[in-house]
Amino acid sequence: MIYNFSVMRWIKTHWLVKKLFSNMVWDVPNDDNEIYLTFDDGPTPEVTPWVLLELKKHNALATFFCIGDNINKHPELFLEIIAAGHSIGNHTFNHLNGFKTPLQQYAANVQLCATQIQERSPKIKSKLFRPPYGKIKPLQARYLRKLGYKIILWDIISHDFDLSVSKENCLKNATYEVQSGSIIVFHDSIKASENLKYALPLALNYFKKKGFVFAKL
Repeated sequence: MIYNFSVMRWIKTHWLVKKLFSNMVWDVPNDDNEIYLTFDDGPTPEVTPWVLLELKKHNALATFFCIGDNINKHPELFLEIIAAGHSIGNHTFNHLNGFKTPLQQYAANVQLCATQIQERSPKIKSKLFRPPYGKIKPLQARYLRKLGYKIILWDIISHDFDLSVSKENCLKNATYEVQSGSIIVFHDSIKASENLKYALPLALNYFKKKGFVFAKL
């Protein structure tokens, strides 16, 4: 058995999926109207600084699921994310597809990313993990949970990375049935940048008008 949370082109994760896989974090229900913006695949010099600026305009906090190799290549930018007050999550060192990776190799790659995070910012004790592509095997998930990781998936996914999705539809996806506690996925990657640069500013304005509060995981 494998967990594949990317094959269905859903925008909002169905309640039944959340119930069946309740050991994953899909949302964070709360009474404070808080939502959780997340950004995968950075830090990326061509995109991440722009994201940080947009978030700052709205006093918005977010969570960045970083690739360890990108942290290694761009340590100053990684520290900028932390300095801005955002949370950090582990996205493996090499953006591994869990389905194609043996447990031992997958675990080692997660640890490589964790080492990059700790070496660059020793005060960060992040135990947030998001599987690249939303693909993870039960043994991998079980192993990471034993290490104390929370496996963070999503309530809403923008599909900004999908080149067949228009920028207008990316915005519709990102704002579709968002509610208090929603975890929303964007990507601070070059591939996603065209859709992201259109959708994120408009989504931030929309969320603010709806009275949502931007919180970090």
